[in-house]
Amino acid sequence: MEPSPQLEILAREREGFSLWTGPPFNNCQPSIKRERVPCTSAKFSEDGSRYMVIQSDSTICIYNCCSSSEIRSFKILNVLAAALSPRGTYLQTFQKFSTPQDKNLVLWNIETGNVVYNLFQKGMSKTTWPSIQFSSDEVVACRLATNEIQFFDGLDFSKGFVNRIRVPGIAAVELSKAPGSYVAAFVPESKGVPASVQIFACAKDAQGQVVARRSFFRCSTVQLSWNLGSTGLLAVAQSDVDKTNQSYYGESKLYYLTTDGKHEGLVPLRKEGPVHDVRWSCTGSEFGVVYGFLCLAGFGNLPGDMVVKNDYKWIKLMLKKMRKIRINSHHGDAFWDYAEKRLLGNTKSELSVTSEWSPDGRYFMTATTAPRLQVDNGIKIFLHNGSLYFKKMFDKLYQADWKPEAPERFSDISELLQSVGSLQIDERKQGQGSKSSRASTITTTNPPVQKPAAYRPPHAKNADAVQAELFGGAGPTGEMSKNALRNKKRREKKKATDDSSASNNT
Repeated sequence: MEPSPQLEILAREREGFSLWTGPPFNNCQPSIKRERVPCTSAKFSEDGSRYMVIQSDSTICIYNCCSSSEIRSFKILNVLAAALSPRGTYLQTFQKFSTPQDKNLVLWNIETGNVVYNLFQKGMSKTTWPSIQFSSDEVVACRLATNEIQFFDGLDFSKGFVNRIRVPGIAAVELSKAPGSYVAAFVPESKGVPASVQIFACAKDAQGQVVARRSFFRCSTVQLSWNLGSTGLLAVAQSDVDKTNQSYYGESKLYYLTTDGKHEGLVPLRKEGPVHDVRWSCTGSEFGVVYGFLCLAGFGNLPGDMVVKNDYKWIKLMLKKMRKIRINSHHGDAFWDYAEKRLLGNTKSELSVTSEWSPDGRYFMTATTAPRLQVDNGIKIFLHNGSLYFKKMFDKLYQADWKPEAPERFSDISELLQSVGSLQIDERKQGQGSKSSRASTITTTNPPVQKPAAYRPPHAKNADAVQAELFGGAGPTGEMSKNALRNKKRREKKKATDDSSASNNT
């Protein structure tokens, strides 16, 4: 069997980026595979074979990940965005234009350095970039145009677009990755017509035929996510305004569509509220969703049955190999086996901005990065059960990424399964169990400690003495002062006089 590839980490600081060898580390420290290179941005290709570096002078360099050697560099003026194709065959750039005649969207062949396709594009946004989408094998490519989707031959762009699908009012498109056999299109609401998500087949003889469709009102934007195998699509429909006035951030719903047309509806969530995050597992047969006003975490399988939930306030979840899930919350990070519904461990990673499982599913890395946070920048790597494995702090850290690798390139983690099986996790809820069992546990594990006294503020510590001195009350010894005794006699005498006068009147 082919040995598993070495994990690698890209860390970008103020002075540039460097490549580290990933865990397990020798002497508890990573070794440097490539020394620091000045840059303003760095990005791996989807398959991890190449990486792109953008320098401050608008030079884009492409490197080979195995040898760390430079393949080619491109000097592109006024570049605003750049992206690699999934296998690193093409470089896509978007430049600032001065006239409509400028073809500012350019697709470059990295091996030859030649332009294979270019056109004019007025603008771009984070949600629509990259403009030309590829399947994972780069056989199918498509582009969102006005009222249509244009398809290209990924092996020969000199043909121009070879097919197109007319979709009036289309605002977003998402091509399935593995395989690139379907494409999803989103059309927002317009003049009383509801918004819709439609799935089309990419095959030439079947193009234009809708294989699945879902319409809904109160939707301005949508997030589309394909699973591995291109059999299911998750669509998070979002609106800017919540008509029920329950959420300041608008309203959101989660829909699930299949390419066979058997399921085109809402995912049955247990609670009402917004959808915060949704992720597919690497197998493509399960997904996780964080939803509700209390941010419940639920895990579902096809066709969208929710099977687990928990009542912690979750922020973000990550699904990875070996049926593990990590959930980040206000109270800490929880690592779960979502197949067996079992808690593996807890930890804390305060102020983490990014987080991701390693490709082999053994390690989990969190990073506190600038400009989101300007202090306490650093990297933490945890084991699958939440125990801290590595920590490194930086003056300024802008990026920390694992080098992508296909999960199937790694062998089964037998050691991980054994360690998970050896964990003794108490699955009872907190507060359950008899009092005697809890008392015996405390007695045997921890020595008895004296219960701390109740807190008293500084001004109340000498309250008795101060009261006796000021108001003639009882002092610390319990004896009354002369003034207090005199005042007591006066009160008693006055009371006796009042009683006698009252009796004479009657």
